[in-house]
Amino acid sequence: MNTVNAPVGTVCVAMVTPFHADGSLDVDSAQKLARHLVDSGVDSILVSGTTGESPTTYQPEKDELTAAVVEAVGGDAFVLAGAGSNDTAHAVRIAKRAEECGADGLLVVAPYYNRPSQLGLRAHVEAIANGTTLPITLYDIPGRTGLAFADETIDYLAQSDRIVAVKDATGKTEQGLTRMDRTGLAWYSGDDGLNFSFLNGGASGVISVVGHVAGSDYRAMVDAVRGGRTDEALAIHRKLRPLVEAIMGTGQGAVLVKHALHMQGVIPEPTVRLPLVEAESHQLDNLSQVMADLDLI
Repeated sequence: MNTVNAPVGTVCVAMVTPFHADGSLDVDSAQKLARHLVDSGVDSILVSGTTGESPTTYQPEKDELTAAVVEAVGGDAFVLAGAGSNDTAHAVRIAKRAEECGADGLLVVAPYYNRPSQLGLRAHVEAIANGTTLPITLYDIPGRTGLAFADETIDYLAQSDRIVAVKDATGKTEQGLTRMDRTGLAWYSGDDGLNFSFLNGGASGVISVVGHVAGSDYRAMVDAVRGGRTDEALAIHRKLRPLVEAIMGTGQGAVLVKHALHMQGVIPEPTVRLPLVEAESHQLDNLSQVMADLDLI
């Protein structure tokens, strides 16, 4: 079996944030969901990421959610907390509170909308690193932020022992694998459609949305790749392709995966906060059919 550097686990799920029907935070369901994910083979959970609707959850809610997930699965799973903001001072506050609430590491996304220079991006990450003692995973997703991590920025930040990994959602597999080899950072697929490609190229693991309902499959895929059973991993990839498309194909993964969890009875409500809205009927019909075909409901 191949030995892979995996400082934040190998199968991480970017966990949704459950809400009650009135839109308030459902902490009990968050704890039950976290436990459910770990029981399915997940060894790392990301709270307050984009899929967790971090843009519309507030600081006290983020803290409550982090502490609750740590209480539910701490010790059994690595708890990664999103510390994303385009206000560096606010990102530092989020990071500090996540550490105080027991998080094991931080996910830091590039500042969005104000789109600083690469020097500004570097300074943003360094400010968060200097504000806490937790290991940091960089999140490169220019399709949402409008700001990609340049090669020189990745190379510079990789020199810090505080920067341990990258979640790659650029859609550029070869670029990511080249950066991984050059920097020695742990690399994680941030795009479920590319999980097999990244893993087969030596990535440490996945940070998944579809893993909410296919955690055991992604655990099997990671183990198969590590064990040199490429055909087995490829078969899992092909099996899950319709599910990945049903959940992620609209660009509304947080919305669709909440509905998927609701269909399974894992969370009581698929509630999202505006500006997200519930899925359209044809999307739900397709999702239901795909999940039924895979015996997931």
